[in-house]
Amino acid sequence: MSEDVAAATTLPATAAETSPENPWPLQLLSQKLKVHIDRAPSAWVEGQVIELNRRGTNAYLTLRDVDAEISLPASVWTKVLDRQEIPLERGSRVVALLKTEFWLKTGRLNMSVKDIRPVGLGDLLARIERLRHALAAEGLFSEARKKPLPLLPHRIGLITGRDSDAKKDVLRNAALRWPAVEFEIREVAVQGNTAVAQVVAALRELDAHPVVDVIVIARGGGALEDLLPFSSEELIRAVSAAATPVVSAIGHEADRPILDDVADLRASTPTDAAKRIVPDVVEELARVRQARDQLRRGATRLVEREADRLAALRSRPVLASPEVMVSTRHDDVERLKGRSRAAVTTAVVRATDQLAHLKAQVRALSPQKTLDRGYAVVQLADGAAAPGTRRDVVRRPDQAPPGTPLAVRVAGGRFNAESTGGLEPTDN
Repeated sequence: MSEDVAAATTLPATAAETSPENPWPLQLLSQKLKVHIDRAPSAWVEGQVIELNRRGTNAYLTLRDVDAEISLPASVWTKVLDRQEIPLERGSRVVALLKTEFWLKTGRLNMSVKDIRPVGLGDLLARIERLRHALAAEGLFSEARKKPLPLLPHRIGLITGRDSDAKKDVLRNAALRWPAVEFEIREVAVQGNTAVAQVVAALRELDAHPVVDVIVIARGGGALEDLLPFSSEELIRAVSAAATPVVSAIGHEADRPILDDVADLRASTPTDAAKRIVPDVVEELARVRQARDQLRRGATRLVEREADRLAALRSRPVLASPEVMVSTRHDDVERLKGRSRAAVTTAVVRATDQLAHLKAQVRALSPQKTLDRGYAVVQLADGAAAPGTRRDVVRRPDQAPPGTPLAVRVAGGRFNAESTGGLEPTDN
């Protein structure tokens, strides 16, 4: 017993510590794998039943992914299958609760189905609607994101089934409307688990093509399960990210996959798509003829209208007798010259009278006129004022005390005098 304990303690604690000299026993590896795998929780998965075999109380089935080439074998008790109201068959779409199991003795890994439920039409519709609302909340269906289609595409990218009626409808109706139309065709699976991957790959290839102006994804009608690839989130996001305008032409008018919501244009049928991506050459030629007729009529009306205007201008008096304009203007100039001359003369006479009046006023107010009326100006004589000051006019008696030399200016000239004193100053 002690030897077994000693041997256990010498074994590596982890797989990374094992070596050729100190390996794990196979039993220990199997035990650790079982513990690790048993710890993994159960998971609900969705798939399609492609094989189903009953063997007594056990049944063995193979599930395949609905959008990829991936399959997984699993086992289930027949009593789990017997609980189903509708027996499961090959091709049924189901959701299953899988639990991973590891058989210790044989080292086999088994996927055990603990519960399984068929996915009905109502479940699929509910799932599509949930996805539709989630993508709409992200803004992938916003009108602001939709790109306008070219008026006349140089080349149309067409993604459709191999030798399908949808392909023939698009090609035939587009050629009938515009015989010179060109197509870049990608034939892919339009249903089944590989449809999404192939359609997305074709879409990205055509989106990167330098001469493709618009891409049409076309498919004929079918059951809801057949149209499920065109409601795949992967495809919807690829269409939203495309730089080239995308037209959805899936099924009939009643079919409404999510692709219709994210596409830049939804066509009710492949035939309708052909009619909406290229113009009708007959209609366009008719429009050209109509436009030419309108231009011709417009030019004719313009020439006639301008000719009438020229005739009206030529009939006017100014053009019939051009000298009338000159003679009329000559009379106006002469009349204006006379009025200007009279106005200038009147202004000069008035200004002369005003100047003489102003001269008389200035002379009446001059100091000389005051002196002529007998008045005199008495100033302090030179030397009587303080040094460096001007000679002051005597206005008060106290400015000329007795003995102050004075200079008196009268109308006839100037003489000197001396103050002998005076009276008290008066208010006048």
